Amino acid sequence: MCGIVGAVAQRNVVPILLEGLKRLEYRGYDSAGVAVINGTLQRLRSAGRVAELAALAVQQKLSGNTGIAHTRWATHGVPSERNAHPHVSGGIAVVHNGIIENHDAIRGQLQAAGYQFTSDTDTEVIAHLIHARLKETGDLPAATRAAVSELQGAYAIAVVAEHEPQRLVVARMGAPLLLGVGEGENFAASDASALLQVTRKMIYLEEGDVVDIKLGGFEIRDAAGKEVERKVRVSELTADAVELGPYRHYMQKEIFEQPGAVANTLEMVTNAQSISPQLFGAEAGAMLRETDSVLILACGTSYHAGVVARYWIEAIAGLPCNVEIASEYRYRASVPNPRALVVTISQSGETADTIAGLIHAKSLGHAYCLTVCNVPESALVRLSELRFLTRAGPEIGVASTKTFTTQLAVLVLLTLVLAKLRGRIAPAHERELILALRHLPAALSHVLQVEPQIKGWATRFAAHEHALFLGRGIHHPIAMEGALKLKEISYIHAEAYPAGELKHGPLALVDSHMPVVAIAPNDALLGKLKSNMQEVRARGGELYVLADQDAHIQPSDGVHVIALTDHAGILSPILHTVPLQLLAYHTALARGNDVDKPRNLAKSVTVE
Repeated sequence: MCGIVGAVAQRNVVPILLEGLKRLEYRGYDSAGVAVINGTLQRLRSAGRVAELAALAVQQKLSGNTGIAHTRWATHGVPSERNAHPHVSGGIAVVHNGIIENHDAIRGQLQAAGYQFTSDTDTEVIAHLIHARLKETGDLPAATRAAVSELQGAYAIAVVAEHEPQRLVVARMGAPLLLGVGEGENFAASDASALLQVTRKMIYLEEGDVVDIKLGGFEIRDAAGKEVERKVRVSELTADAVELGPYRHYMQKEIFEQPGAVANTLEMVTNAQSISPQLFGAEAGAMLRETDSVLILACGTSYHAGVVARYWIEAIAGLPCNVEIASEYRYRASVPNPRALVVTISQSGETADTIAGLIHAKSLGHAYCLTVCNVPESALVRLSELRFLTRAGPEIGVASTKTFTTQLAVLVLLTLVLAKLRGRIAPAHERELILALRHLPAALSHVLQVEPQIKGWATRFAAHEHALFLGRGIHHPIAMEGALKLKEISYIHAEAYPAGELKHGPLALVDSHMPVVAIAPNDALLGKLKSNMQEVRARGGELYVLADQDAHIQPSDGVHVIALTDHAGILSPILHTVPLQLLAYHTALARGNDVDKPRNLAKSVTVE
């Protein structure tokens, strides 16, 4: 969601701050701002894009050696300049990610003390609260620690003060924040990609940390106020990895990166002779043997990956599997099973609802936890005993693509490990499955070749406002993902249903104006699906069929068919995902939408 960049240096930090914001644009935002210390506190804010803020900074010749910058995604208060960060109070400037739940109570106390508010945000209370505590302590880090101790909710904040021109203070609780370690200069950001321009040395802060950052170093204190050290890590990301390159949009780039991303994710398996539980951690063997069921917690696209995994885990590993939308799980009375494996799935590892769901599961006595994630130092990874990193590389487009297919690849591995530990896979079958996984990147590359045909479909789709997606069995959640992608970036209302449910309501929607996408693998349910497709045609519906080559579905009047590959067995859902991503992408293009930054959405949902 919101993005933070901060810097203390002996050079003008404005270009660093603005470049950092540009690299955080993928997270989604509606306004941006920057504040620097140059004798006095100088602030610029814009309700538009970072490019507009940058132009304003050039126009006003903004410069300074210490500063903070922010991209905002509205929670409290409409998108506007007055609600944009940084917020100021008597020479103090603050940027903030997260939500302060007790801001109303604090606001009342501060107003009673004489503070005047100029925005509708929860963040402004932080600026005034730090200013009030600074008058008591005379020390910016101490004032920040005192202020955050009064906050309830989630926050990552960065603070600068006019009277301390070479000092930056940051703090985090429930929202990601890291330090960038330089030579004679230091930085902070909510995402490593914002700092790759200046350093690859990163320190990932822990919950409750407050950091005093200066030119020559920094002092980290934990939630108890004790000075602590955190490990310096060298980021594996490179600046080139987050560049657009020859592609028109990041989403297009990331769709076409999927063969390589899946190959990197599966490298430890496809180069081996067998599948080992240690893929998920040193303790995985013992822990997974004790598991008698699986509980998956996730949101959005990751939830769809979890629903696919339920089919695999129950059919192949023979274990009961429940999949919960993380934002709902902790608000209902559930029946915990201490022997269940809790699997959390998240691209960023900072999804607030999924983190809260995992913490809730642990409070209920769940001891076995595994995270599937794309970010090594994320909160979910640190909270889990077991983990598997998807190695998808940075994903900039808001609509997840390569992280979804790599999540599915990992969940296949988890299924096979669970099945192997229970004696449900013979050695010969295991070798066959490893061979299929080894071939998967090439199969994905083959499927990507249907892009020209998908473009033709997209031209037709762009003229509609509604669409229906159908799938059966394990391909129903793939239909759900296809509908979500179309909604996210084309703004076409799309729904997914199990094809067998057509007669139970959705068939009422079908007419010549309702395009219907059918996922048609050559599996045991193909005959049933063909009958459902006939139901659509009998009502005048126009079908768009993604079929396996060996499904032998022929195009006809009102039936458009793209043949992908021969049926890929358990890996079929991964291959059928790709053309649905391309359909959403090209439909959004045809409608003139901002593909990488769809309206109202953010990449990393770090607030509830």
